[in-house]
Amino acid sequence: MAGRAVLVTGASRGIGSAVARAFAAGGDRVAVHHRDSAELAERVRADLPGDGHVVVRADLADPEAVRTMVDAAAEQLGGLDVLVNNAGVYGPRDLPHPVFGNTYEQWREQWRLVLETNLTGAANVTWCAAQHMRERGGRVVNVSSRGAFRGEPEQPAYGASKAGLNALGQSLALALAPYGIAVATVAPGFVETDMTTTHLTGERGDAIRAQSPFNRVARPEEIAAAVHWLASPEAEWASGTIVDLNGASYLRS
Repeated sequence: MAGRAVLVTGASRGIGSAVARAFAAGGDRVAVHHRDSAELAERVRADLPGDGHVVVRADLADPEAVRTMVDAAAEQLGGLDVLVNNAGVYGPRDLPHPVFGNTYEQWREQWRLVLETNLTGAANVTWCAAQHMRERGGRVVNVSSRGAFRGEPEQPAYGASKAGLNALGQSLALALAPYGIAVATVAPGFVETDMTTTHLTGERGDAIRAQSPFNRVARPEEIAAAVHWLASPEAEWASGTIVDLNGASYLRS
């Protein structure tokens, strides 16, 4: 069977759909994962070049649904060679939750919602996918955020979840290398997607674009290109790395 078998979580829109297109354009077979956007996911699948692409569904906060989804992707694609942990909540399910201005119950609920998807969900997907890669090797690429480094005062659970994802990727890079599985991470800043539209309009949008000396935000295709390379056979030596993709809008020492 030609090409690799690739699972992209959160692939029905934004960065995830661009990542799915990048792999399909390279001749790979892609499982387009979604949580509750079946129509969008099917549209992405239908528009991908090549054959053999499938749609799979799971709420990443549901561990058993995750296992079923990953196994279904592997069965339909003929195994798994690449996992891209792109799915994450930043928006309606990740409401602002500063320390002051919320009840203790609201604070705890936001932490639960965000960590279950962004960190524990990604960890569970990776565990399940690794079972299919153990005998054949593979690649795992995590989509993190610059928020893991600069802090997210209004949405601390989001920043913490992405910092945790960075640490998870580095731990698994060490653990999975003996099995021929390389693990790397990309950390984008703002990306022009439907999830960030409200942030990028008006004066606030101007201020966000001005954070970069290029005076713009990233395009999804730019993030997808980096993910695609990190999943390539040539990128094995990049295992354990975290690649900043933010147009010099944030520089960490």
